[in-house]
Amino acid sequence: MDISYRDVLFSFIGGLGLFLFGLRFMSDALQAVAGDRMRTILEQGTRNPIRGVFTGAMVTALIQSSSATTVLTVGLVNAQLLNLRQAIGVIMGANIGTTLTAYLIGFNLKEYALPILGTGALIFLFSKNKKSQLIGKAVLGFGVLFFGLTIMGQGMKPLKDLPLFINLMTSIEGNSLIGVIIGMGFTFIVQSSSATIGVLQELAYQGAVSFNQAMPILFGDNIGTTVTALLASIGASVAARRAALTHFLFNVTGTVIFLALFWAGLFEKIVIALTNSLFILLPGFAGSWETLNIKLQIAQAHAAFNVSNTLVHLPLVAVLAYVVTKVIPDSKEEQEKGFKIQYIDKRFLNNPSVALSQATRETMRMGQLAREAFTNSIEYFNSREESRYQRSVVLEDTIDNLEREITDYIVLASERSLSVEDSHHAYIILQSLNDIERIGDHCENIIEQADYAGKHNVSFSGEARTELDNMIEITDETLRMAFEAIEKEDVALAKQVVENEIIIDKLQADYRRAHIRRLNERVCNGNNGAVFLDLLANLERISDHCRNIAGYVLDED
Repeated sequence: MDISYRDVLFSFIGGLGLFLFGLRFMSDALQAVAGDRMRTILEQGTRNPIRGVFTGAMVTALIQSSSATTVLTVGLVNAQLLNLRQAIGVIMGANIGTTLTAYLIGFNLKEYALPILGTGALIFLFSKNKKSQLIGKAVLGFGVLFFGLTIMGQGMKPLKDLPLFINLMTSIEGNSLIGVIIGMGFTFIVQSSSATIGVLQELAYQGAVSFNQAMPILFGDNIGTTVTALLASIGASVAARRAALTHFLFNVTGTVIFLALFWAGLFEKIVIALTNSLFILLPGFAGSWETLNIKLQIAQAHAAFNVSNTLVHLPLVAVLAYVVTKVIPDSKEEQEKGFKIQYIDKRFLNNPSVALSQATRETMRMGQLAREAFTNSIEYFNSREESRYQRSVVLEDTIDNLEREITDYIVLASERSLSVEDSHHAYIILQSLNDIERIGDHCENIIEQADYAGKHNVSFSGEARTELDNMIEITDETLRMAFEAIEKEDVALAKQVVENEIIIDKLQADYRRAHIRRLNERVCNGNNGAVFLDLLANLERISDHCRNIAGYVLDED
């Protein structure tokens, strides 16, 4: 039979492209539906490695991308929201969750690809509701995935009669390491373990690859998929690099163990035993290993590998953490990181809801630093301690740097397709950043007033000191409530901030009149008065910015 190499190549490339596009389209939609809940689930469901495994498996099964789960986990470790042991559990679970894709392919839904595709397209194009559009997008991606498999399968059918391909598969049967390398290389190129397994299942279904020839490629695929996390960890924190290295070591050692079992002829027996045991448990199903099509047999082997590998390594989480900690030790730069960005990470930008939630966290952190700058400036005014002055310099630089970093991050997130809610969220963050930065500037003004007061021996009367302390106390309380209101979106607190700002405005006017009286009575001099009035003005302006922040919570223009 004459084989058209061009037809085989074109069908393979086109089908693979559609498969990858459909998988990505579906995964992006599912991640958008999950939104920030995905991050919340990962944070709250990882208190110990066992819970982490279940959480990682669940999230990956929901969003259909182990790479997305792993990259998000690396980002959360980088943001110090997960520790290394928690991350190891999630990564192990992600390996289990990704096996669902192989099962979906194994159920041979190709004949339903076009109706699924059409249904998804109609929902996506004609739904008015954003969530319905995303569900339609996921269904459309699911249909495209199977349509790509159909094209790829038709194109690869002649390969089973091609001498070159037959020789390659024979060489894999004689030397499993070649299969491992092929699996690693192909997964590295396409950046999707699901794609490699899909191709493998389709080749096996067409009779071009046997079960024993497929297994080494399957093992190699599990190593190749770790490359995504390794690439994601470049430039990340030490903890994030350790998490990515753990993923690599976990899959490499698993491959070594199960490749040895495969060489001994035990791996297939284990998979068959597990399959026969598990399928018997299904109500109304009297199937067995022999009744499964080759696609489902490969899916079963994939699941058996990942579940067994997790069970082997789960008791060794502490050992894995120890090994990667030794391989990647703490750096001085990491220890001195201090006031650099902590929560925002470009790895989150693929999911705008997560990215904006992290930007809010970073903004709240910036707000806490602004409040610390306020307390520090008042302490410096009272004590003139050099350490307080040095602290003020660090805080001011940090607040300015955070404003730039968070603003740039929000701009990058806004370049993605944002929902109305996310767009409003981004607007609130950007407006709040400006007010927080201005609060930092007014704290710097108080530092300058302290230096002026020190040079000119400024001192306040008992009445003036009492008035000033009262203004400081109310301003500090207003700062606390403003940041808490925007963090919790607490309308009641925001209204209290507005009321406090009115009180501070009135107090400033009353204290100005009292100051003029003291001047007339010669209780204080011009230098004292100038410092007193400037301090009042800065405190009043800080309350104005708190009022602005409260306005964003109250949704005022």
